[in-house]
Amino acid sequence: MDNLGTHTAVALYERFEPAEAKRIRDRFEFVYTPKHGSWLDMAEIELNVLNNQCLGRRIGSIEQVREEVEAWEQARNGFDKKINWQFTTEKARIKLERIYPSYEC
Repeated sequence: MDNLGTHTAVALYERFEPAEAKRIRDRFEFVYTPKHGSWLDMAEIELNVLNNQCLGRRIGSIEQVREEVEAWEQARNGFDKKINWQFTTEKARIKLERIYPSYEC
């Protein structure tokens, strides 16, 4: 689950009566996407580039926004940019060790 503010147990209590919120909450274990080192970082980087290169100004209409974003997207895809993903499986196992089950033989 991502870290959106509505994706919490508190949101259940805001929507339902306390007894019902607790009943629903007890059915789930909340496991969140790491805030660092996730695919969201890559998406946020790309959205930041889009904003800086294309949308960081006043645009007169939604149609013009669509045209600008489409042109930007085509140009951006032509660059074949890659993200240097350095968080390896080995590093993940060390950093996230506490969430992996442990087995004793």
